[in-house]
Amino acid sequence: MTRKYLPRRAATLATRLLLLALPVLGGAVQAADKPNIVVIFGDDIGMWNLSAYSRGAMGYRTPNIDSIAKGGAIFSDHYAQPSCTAGRAAFITGQLPIRSGMTTVSQPGGPLGLKPQTVTLAEVLKTQGYTSGQFGKNHLGDRNEYLPTVHGFDEFFGNLYHLNTEEEPEDVDYPADPGFKKRYGPRGVLHCYATDGETPGDDPRFGKWGKQRCEDTGALTRKRMETVDQELIQASFKFMDKAVAQKKPFFAWINTTRMHVFTHTPNQYLERCKQFTSGEDEHCAGMLQHDEDVGTVLKKLDDLGITKDTIVIYSTDNGPEHETYPFGGTSPYRSTKMTTWEGGVRVPMMVRWPGHIPAGEELNGIQSHEDLFTTLAAAAGMPDVRERLAKGDDLGTGVVKKNYIDGLDNLAYWEGKTDQSARHEIFYYAESRLQAVRLDQWKAHFYTRDGYYGSTTTLEMPWLFNIRQDPFESYDQAPGPRANLLQKKTYLFNRMTDAIVAHLKTFRDFPPAQKGVSLSFDQLKEQITKQAEK
Repeated sequence: MTRKYLPRRAATLATRLLLLALPVLGGAVQAADKPNIVVIFGDDIGMWNLSAYSRGAMGYRTPNIDSIAKGGAIFSDHYAQPSCTAGRAAFITGQLPIRSGMTTVSQPGGPLGLKPQTVTLAEVLKTQGYTSGQFGKNHLGDRNEYLPTVHGFDEFFGNLYHLNTEEEPEDVDYPADPGFKKRYGPRGVLHCYATDGETPGDDPRFGKWGKQRCEDTGALTRKRMETVDQELIQASFKFMDKAVAQKKPFFAWINTTRMHVFTHTPNQYLERCKQFTSGEDEHCAGMLQHDEDVGTVLKKLDDLGITKDTIVIYSTDNGPEHETYPFGGTSPYRSTKMTTWEGGVRVPMMVRWPGHIPAGEELNGIQSHEDLFTTLAAAAGMPDVRERLAKGDDLGTGVVKKNYIDGLDNLAYWEGKTDQSARHEIFYYAESRLQAVRLDQWKAHFYTRDGYYGSTTTLEMPWLFNIRQDPFESYDQAPGPRANLLQKKTYLFNRMTDAIVAHLKTFRDFPPAQKGVSLSFDQLKEQITKQAEK
């Protein structure tokens, strides 16, 4: 079978170094050691929904997204987190969400959000001369103190929640009382800019504005959802234009709303899906539109003449929510979003950086969203970000912040200077509970969850999988093979115990910034009790 993505790890080191030595051509190239950074996150998109992974098995193809892999590297073992908030927090902070407290989604007006002491990638890049913009879904807190423009970003234009929350006010049974929406409803799509001075005002629900000014551009209605990604992407283009005109390196984090439920797509995409799957296939329609949107971003870089001086990353926040037919995504891995099975956390990941990352790389090393934080910081000129933040660093602001960064620098792996990923372990958290651990090819489950809406089960004996031999975690279906593996490999739990103990010790010097929230009913009862006591 002909392979589109050649396994370049079989090439000699000399060949790789020759590729890396090729001159960088192009237009308005900025400082060679300060690449622009464009990170595109889809939402709830499964690996199989991208033809770079499925080879067209879903009927449709995603040529624009696939081109990032063709021009750079595609990853097989890249990990996000089980939920939207946790996955985004892992990337932008470089920390496991248990450290920032951003362990799962919060409701409109809820208390959960990024705390001032938690460092963001935008703050790190600012020390290297970058201007940063965030466009699209944020989901890291909707109070004014949590907005991106008071956490290192110079501009933010986007929504603050998942789509099913955004459209709640249009539900036929939504209370007609305006006071209900004012108290519990979602905010609109905000357009914010960081400012040098404090903006006066104290919203009774969302708090003081701080050093930012914001405009509410209106609700994210079902109709607006049809084209909101194009609206947000166009705003990112204006941000890029300004940065290039000022000759400043930029970081643009583009968070599309596709493919979170519920999907509202223009009819022409559903019509196109008739030839691939069905005229009712909302996911197909949304992916066709999403791929076109990504294509416009890549074309913009070409038009600006900065493609060869720009790192482009494509990934998503968590595994697909497969249960929500016909909106849900698809993954070959077991289970779904909100679980710590591979299907809940293993996600698509591609990166392109011409002249630095050889085209057509297939990388099978373990990597996580937290590693993107550290690797991008290194690419931008701060290879020692972990060490600096562990000791405490003011990042030029005069306010010292001390953070434990879980992310590892994988730049050498991306560039082909080593065949080994810097990461060899994954700690799988579901909200605030450590449920599983992976060390190289071995993964042990201590708790499992039966799908998005299922209950969590405490396992009397851990379930052990060889993720290389059984990547789909299927051997537990047969008690014999499962028991045989466990009895033969019991010594592995000594390694895992050592890794867990070392991991937990880091919390002594670096306690969590806040307690994470949970979607469990027990915590809901606790919150209701506290509100009743006020």
